Amino acid sequence: MTRVLMAGCGNMGGALLGRWLQRPGFEFTVISPSKRRCPEGVRVESDLQALKGQTFDLIVIAIKPQLIRDVIPAYVNLLASDGCFVSMAAGFSIHSLQEVTGSKSVIRMMPNMPVSVGKGVSALYADAQVSSAQRELVDNLMQATGQQIWVDEEDAIDRFTAIAGSGPGYAFEIARCWVEAGKALGFSETEARGMVLQTLSGTAEMALASEATLEELRNGVTSKNGTTEAGLKALCAGGELGKHLQQALDAAYTRAVELR
Repeated sequence: MTRVLMAGCGNMGGALLGRWLQRPGFEFTVISPSKRRCPEGVRVESDLQALKGQTFDLIVIAIKPQLIRDVIPAYVNLLASDGCFVSMAAGFSIHSLQEVTGSKSVIRMMPNMPVSVGKGVSALYADAQVSSAQRELVDNLMQATGQQIWVDEEDAIDRFTAIAGSGPGYAFEIARCWVEAGKALGFSETEARGMVLQTLSGTAEMALASEATLEELRNGVTSKNGTTEAGLKALCAGGELGKHLQQALDAAYTRAVELR
């Protein structure tokens, strides 16, 4: 039985645990001073004293980055000799994590919230000390959450954060604006929401199932002088849509770098 300890359990930690519990051969413990509710099947303790004398194969850092230096040193003695830290703290670098943990093996992970329904995408980066067995353990867990991508350089984690880690926020806001526009055309909130979300879901499924480029797929549903062409011309007027999206990604990446 592989023993996993999670430090903290916020929204993302809870989402991951909900999926990880589906993987056989793992036992999960959470330290949560507030005794925040976790998925059924997880042991929850409010204090590390309850774990005195125990060790864990993986220790997952799921607390806010600004708390790591004060909180995580107390966890170091709970890591098994062949164990590994896994951090999902945005912007907190491998170098900083090694300073805090005393140069233990560390994997940085950046999931996005659709992991909660097994449709997420996560980026992972391992330091040089991480063994193939440790990578396989983390891979085993993450297979329950959607797609995972191992990156070759740490900066790619922060770039991934800007695109996909923060991506659900962009998608929800675009969908919200789309729903509001639908309501302005006379549909109810429920009707407009259903139209927009099903359109987004179905379109994403089409793209994932196709080898065509996104441009080719767009052109395939855009008839000359038709309604879609008229709507796209308005949506993309002056290249503003692309500019705003690039600005959003650049701002998110800059913030991730600042958090290092």
